[in-house]
Amino acid sequence: MWEPKEPNPVKYIVGILARDECCLGAARDAAASQLGPLDLISDIWPFEKTDYYRDQTGPAILRQFISLERLADPGELAQIKHRTNRIEQELAAMLAGPYPRPVNLDPGIIEPSKLVLATTKNYAHRVYIGAKMYAEVTLVFDRGAWCPLPYTYPDYRQQTYFDFFSEVRVRLLQQRKSETHEK
Repeated sequence: MWEPKEPNPVKYIVGILARDECCLGAARDAAASQLGPLDLISDIWPFEKTDYYRDQTGPAILRQFISLERLADPGELAQIKHRTNRIEQELAAMLAGPYPRPVNLDPGIIEPSKLVLATTKNYAHRVYIGAKMYAEVTLVFDRGAWCPLPYTYPDYRQQTYFDFFSEVRVRLLQQRKSETHEK
């Protein structure tokens, strides 16, 4: 009989979409306050690959990624998605403006071999992870590079994103190595 093993800790990230830099800053601050300290913050990029969120967030959406400092159990992903949904609702009330959703927060995990995103929506390539949440492997890390899959969102196919995810991946490996030496 095979013995189940505890999963290795992962690095949590949050993808932020925001109507402006003020909303972006509020989202970063709220995430740090409610999810824990941040350790890496990406550059800010225009979100131009789709207009899916235009009616909710505005015409000139900004994108940024953050990573949480502490390593955590990948089994917390559904719980983290619920927390980011609550943060979004709190920020919508606080940052009231012409659009109903001034920020969109999408949490995920980075492991050495993949990036997994959480979502509330089911689809053929998504797996139910409990608590009314689903997850999908959005990118795989193979032969030293991030590789999109057929269903990977268009914006997640950009080299600038890959560069940030690689930075997070390196940090994850450093933290795991450090934790191993501390034991």
